[in-house]
Formats: sequence, structure tokens, C-alpha cells
Amino acid sequence: MYRPLPLLHHDTPHPGGRSALTCRYRCGDACFQEVPNTSANAYAGDVIADAVSRRAVVRGAAVLTVAAAVGVGAVTGAAPAVARPRHPGGGRRDGARGLRFTPVQPNTLDAVVVPPGYRQDIVIKWGDPLFPGVPDFDPDRQSARAQARQFGYNNDFLSLLPLPGEPGRQVMVANHEYTSEWLMFRGYDAENPTREQVETAWAAHGLSVVVVQEERGSGRLRPVLGHRLNRRVTASTPMRLTGPAAGAALLRTTADPSGTSVLGTFNNCAGGETPWGTTLHGEENINMYFAHAGRETDRRYGLPRGATERKWERFDERFDATREPNECHRFGWVVELDPYDPDSVPRKRTALGRFKHEGAQPRLTHDGRPVVYLGDDERFEYFYKFVSSKRMRKGRSRAAREHNLTLLDEGTLYVARLTGDSPGEVDGSGVHPQDGEFDGTGTWIPLATGDVSHVPGMTAEEVHVFTRLAADRVGATKMDRPEDVQPSPRTGRVYVALTNNSERGKPGRPGADEANPRHLNKHGQILELVEHGNDPARDTFVWRLFLVAGDPQDPATYFAGFPKDRVSPISCPDNITFDPHGHMWISTDGNNLGVNDGLFGVATHGERRGELKQFLTVPVGAETCGPVVQERRVLVAVQHPGETDGATAERPGSTWPEGPGTLVRPAVVVVWPEDGGRIGG
Repeated sequence: MYRPLPLLHHDTPHPGGRSALTCRYRCGDACFQEVPNTSANAYAGDVIADAVSRRAVVRGAAVLTVAAAVGVGAVTGAAPAVARPRHPGGGRRDGARGLRFTPVQPNTLDAVVVPPGYRQDIVIKWGDPLFPGVPDFDPDRQSARAQARQFGYNNDFLSLLPLPGEPGRQVMVANHEYTSEWLMFRGYDAENPTREQVETAWAAHGLSVVVVQEERGSGRLRPVLGHRLNRRVTASTPMRLTGPAAGAALLRTTADPSGTSVLGTFNNCAGGETPWGTTLHGEENINMYFAHAGRETDRRYGLPRGATERKWERFDERFDATREPNECHRFGWVVELDPYDPDSVPRKRTALGRFKHEGAQPRLTHDGRPVVYLGDDERFEYFYKFVSSKRMRKGRSRAAREHNLTLLDEGTLYVARLTGDSPGEVDGSGVHPQDGEFDGTGTWIPLATGDVSHVPGMTAEEVHVFTRLAADRVGATKMDRPEDVQPSPRTGRVYVALTNNSERGKPGRPGADEANPRHLNKHGQILELVEHGNDPARDTFVWRLFLVAGDPQDPATYFAGFPKDRVSPISCPDNITFDPHGHMWISTDGNNLGVNDGLFGVATHGERRGELKQFLTVPVGAETCGPVVQERRVLVAVQHPGETDGATAERPGSTWPEGPGTLVRPAVVVVWPEDGGRIGG
């Protein structure tokens, strides 16, 4: 069914399969810098001693309670409450419902490749206008003024929201993570960028809101030029800092002595949608935008001591830490946007902590309070959750909306500590322990509640601004790059995409533990957890690894127990979403199997649990981002196509999407069944 790949054992020059160009512009060569987390706090392998006694209590209460709550049958071992799937070949042979398509084979084609029976089209590209009177994209006449009203660069997170009263229309919200100046501007001089180039890059960062119209008779989506909700948010858009750290001395600058107003957002990676109709946007690799940093707290966040790659500090002193040392503290937050109000001021929610946010996805507690799950995307960093102290109000009244816009300002921020249940059996090879699974128990450790700190020696303001240091102090578990953290809307189980960690097990670095079981981890894994009673307000959980990525021929890989000769190879899971059937879809970033990144669907329940199938691949040099899976269409953001070593605007690494002689342009792609049916049958 699947063409096998040769096992790869060599190390690539850039961990995770990324090009040097991507490493420079996306994350500031993070994989080649000193690991920011040099703390000596405990990790999973060091806290197993108390696991046996706690496990008897937590597992007996949590697992059985959750099994009843989600109605999925009996559970064995310390794994989350899911019945062990039966894989004797029973059930439909063509896949679980929603996943009945012919898998795309791994490839290196310079195209978006989709399964037979599906069609594709581009929704919108970098530089496409959002408003009347805005010039069409001209690669040789780019300007900051035009870019501020055009679709931004390097689209990442995507959201499609309903638009009541306008049949066939939806509101699309997109993140624009970073700019790749070498591919944007012909004749670009990295040592001497012009002011126009820098200001164009400022305008190409941020967010886009654009209403899209469904095309009758197909799955296409077309932008509605000039719709009243269309909007650009850039690196210069005024925003508010809210929550417990707002106004703190650590957030005050010369331009903003109040510590409550900030210009712009950038390096927005993944995000989330709230039940009250707003979108959340994680600021991730903010370190590479601020020059000449020298404090210990700056080093913990990876800020450079010298000049930045983009040289923004030459054109605005707020990006120079010697002149404005607190400006960097005003980034690294989760931004909340109201896409239904184009005049609203975006808000940075300090209660959710400051770190390299991949995304932020809420669910509700049993009594209606939002809980937001958060990943810090760097090697040996942590994953978190925030539990609001307020209940969401239902309805569309103005009072309800104003109340709901305060929900993420008051509550408790937690970090996760995981404990394995197989002491001494994890050796870094990826070989399973005797009980057959990597699994165990966990605790959510409180860091701060409003203006009350739970971390000795740190104030609440310090906890929220220097969240990484707070998590170090309480002994959180060091993970293999926690990226997207998503709760399943069907079961409440929470999934953590752990992309990779080429440093694990090296001399002086943490070794393998049960949640991160491989040394020199090139391919990543996905962790599944269930909170006690399936209640996200609780502080204990059980967990197990749902997927251990890589070539299925590698004995260290694992697909929830599904036969490995019937799954697609996958490497470096990044973003996660769920389809209407409750199955998980995974986009990849930096495939380390020597092939292009892609989008994969995997069954999370039923007899075919663990069956993973590749739905599409993206062009050369590109990353698959922001998947949205609806009943009749799939959207992906094709980010940094052609970003290969040595590529420039004059010598592109890809000709996608417009062919030879044109600039490579990141874009949003929509895929639909050509017969007008449902995705995956």
C-alpha cells in the first residue's frame, strides 16, 4: 500500500531537514545556538521515584473515570482512556470514515500533490490586494504602503469562521510568521537593507483578515475584495497589553511609560479559535528581532548579543536592546483578535505567559471556563495550560461579547511535569519498555494566579514576563520542541506535537525519558493526555505516546499499535487539527526523511486508530502550515516555498506557484473532492 523509504541514519546539516536559509530567517539559527535552557531542573527521567505510589492512586481514579466520561471502553496500563484498537484487518479496508482516500506517496516534486479524485486551487498569495485601489503585486515595485493593504508573507495559522447573514461566505484569518528578504527582493544586500525594504517587511508580518466566497459547484474560495471585515495587522499596528503583567515596570519603555501599549506583532506561528468567536495568535521566535542583548534573562530567551539578521535596529531604536531593554518583553505573547470588528484593538494576553508560543487552543471546563493549551517551541522547553477564573457567557449580545473579551486576563497559568511508569527501561533507542508503551502520569504545576506567584523567589509579574525561568524553578519536564497543543473537540483528549530534538542525549544534555524516548531525535512524536475526570480544570493527568514518527521500517516508530506496513512515513509533526469525524490531521515542518513536507490524516479512535495516511505534499523547500479540515474542503498554508540553500530572488529554489521567471510566493491552497462529495468519504 505504501512505498517503503530507505532508512536514513546520516545527520543532515540542518536538524529537522530545514535549509540554512530557513534557519536564518525563521528562527535565527536556533538549532546552531546554545540551548537556552541550561537549567538543572528535574525532568521525567529524574522524577520516577515517586511514580509507583502516585500512579496507583492517579491511574486508578483518572483512567477509569475518564473511560466512563468519554465512553470509549476499557483501558489497560497507564495510558489515556482509549480502548486498545483491534487490528486484525477488520473494518472497512479503505480507511476510517473521513480518511478514505488513496494516500499520496512521498516525493520531491515542485508542486502541491493531492490524492486521485481531488482538485486544488490557490485562494490567495503573498501580495494579493485586500482592498480596492491597492496595486496588484509587482515584484520590482514593492512598497510598505502597498504591502500594508496586501496579503502578508509566509502564511502560517489559518482559521475559517462563519459569517452569519452572508450565505456562502466565511472569514479567513491568517498568520504571517516571518519574511525571507533574500527571496522577496531582487538584488537584496543583507548587510545594507534599505528603509523601504525594512518597512515593507514590517508590513508583511502580522495577520490578515479576509472574507472568502465559496464558488458554486466546486470547493474553490475567492477573496472578497474590499469587504468591510478585511483587515491587515502588521508589525506597526497599535495593540494593548492586558492581564496581570500589564503596566509592570518590565514592560515600560520610553515611548510607552504606561507599559500597556505596544506597536505590532510578528513571528506569529500557529494559533487557535475561541468559543466566543475570536482568534488567538502565538508570537514565537521573537528573539531574532532584537539586537545587542546581554542580560541573563535575554539569553534564556535566545536574544543575540550582536546585530540582527534583518538589521531593523538601524531603522527603529526599539529593536536595539541597549536603547530600549524592555521592548523585547512586549513580544512573545498570545495575541487575541476580534475578526468581526475591524476597528478593534488587538490585545496581548499576559496571563498566558511569555515564551516562544507555537499556538493557543481553548476548550471549556465542565462549568464553562476556558482552558488554553500552549507549547513553547524550542528544544528542552515545556508545555503549559491556562485556566480562566471566569465563565464564558453565551449569546451575541454586546454585554456577553465585552465580558468574553476579558476571559483570558484572569486565571492560573500551569506548566506540565510528566512521570514515566517504566523506571530504568528507556535507553534512548526508542525500543518500547516491557509494558509495550511509553506512558505514565503527570501533574500541572501552578506558576501564578493573577498577581499571586506560586514560584518561590519570583513575583507574579516576573513569572508572566519570564515564564521560562519560572518553569525551570518548579521542575517542569523538558520536552522535544512542544509545538501545537490541541484538545480533541470529540473526546477532550489533548495532543502535543513534539517536532524533534537533535540535542537530546548529547554530552551535557538531558538524556531520553519515557515522554521523549529517543536520543538525537530527528523525527519527533505526538503525546496524548487525558486529564483527571476528563476535566481540564484538574491538575493531574495520564499520558502516552500516540505516535512516534519516522520511517515505518524503523523499529523505533509507533502508530498507536496500527500495523506499520499500512501507514505513511511521517517526520517532524508540527500543527494539529481535527476533522468533523474527530480524526487528527498533522502538518509537518522540516521532514527529515529526504522528501517534501505534507499533511496527514490519522484515525484517533475505532478499530483503525493509528492508521496514518498522507493527504498532500507541498512544493520544494516549503512547509505545510495552518491546516483547516472541513466536511468538503481542506486548506493549507504553503509557507516558504523555494527556501533552499543558495536560493535568491534571482535564483529561486522553486517555481511555484506561477512558474519560471516569477518570484516564489507563499500562498493558501484549497483542496476538494472533484465529485463534490465529502473529504475522505
